[in-house]
Amino acid sequence: MNFIQDIRKRASSTSKRIVLPRSSDIRVIKAAEYLQDNNLAKPILIQNEEASIPKHLDVIDPVSDERLKAYATTFYERRKHKGISEAESIEIIKDPLFFAASMLAAGDADGAVAGSVATTGDVLRAAIQAIGLKKGSNVVSSVFIMSFEDGRVYTYGDCAVVPYPNEEQLATIAIDSAQTHEKVTGTDPKVAMLSFSTKGSAQHERIDLVKNALEIVKTHNLDFSADGELQFDAAIIPEIAKRKAPGSEVAGQANVFIFPNLDAGNIAYKITERLADATATGPVIQGLAKPMMDLSRGCSWEDIVNTACVCALMN
Repeated sequence: MNFIQDIRKRASSTSKRIVLPRSSDIRVIKAAEYLQDNNLAKPILIQNEEASIPKHLDVIDPVSDERLKAYATTFYERRKHKGISEAESIEIIKDPLFFAASMLAAGDADGAVAGSVATTGDVLRAAIQAIGLKKGSNVVSSVFIMSFEDGRVYTYGDCAVVPYPNEEQLATIAIDSAQTHEKVTGTDPKVAMLSFSTKGSAQHERIDLVKNALEIVKTHNLDFSADGELQFDAAIIPEIAKRKAPGSEVAGQANVFIFPNLDAGNIAYKITERLADATATGPVIQGLAKPMMDLSRGCSWEDIVNTACVCALMN
């Protein structure tokens, strides 16, 4: 069983309610039909404009939904310090992205998948403002799950959201990525904090940032292994790990790779995808109190299905 088959099988046992905004997109409708017909999740479409939606699918119109005022009131309480009015809150929550996020915040859905016709900024804005960060997280970030035909699965973070994280943010990215890896893959995370140096082989302030982030991670006393700073070869190849980082619990066997900035992370996942023929699942958004996933605007309906299954496993 490959990774995609595995996450679909595991998602099917959860029966999670996954909201899919922007139901005018034919890809979203097709994904919703597949999710429902194959019992992978319980899709909920949000009607944002006229569209031909199969009658057997659950569809919500935010404008006429009886929960609109309650959602708007909650949103107003969260955002009134920004000068927003109650009337403005109602208009904001009518937007499918904000209505979907409000459903999650209220416990009326288990996850949301959006972005096929919206920017990452729009999706994250709705999620952060209506849902907020989970306890212990200080930043919203992302990972890509990189899977290979031979069964290997790795987690790369952050590859899509935070350009240049500081020490505290990098530590949060590492912790959240480890937790995401465990939830999505079902395997124990071994986290490598990557750099262009291994265990002091070079000196630079960017290396110090990685080292300091690792120390912050360790103060949380979490039940996974993390080490750094490590070059990629030392993190993944046992023979090199023995020479460069002897005694490390992570070197040579890492499965979660934390990149020091978005330049490195984004380039790395695309190189892995294109040159190593890996399947990149994501971006998987993490750090939110409830799971709301982002999509590429060039995604296929199958991508939406797979992201919905990942979302179901993030609870």
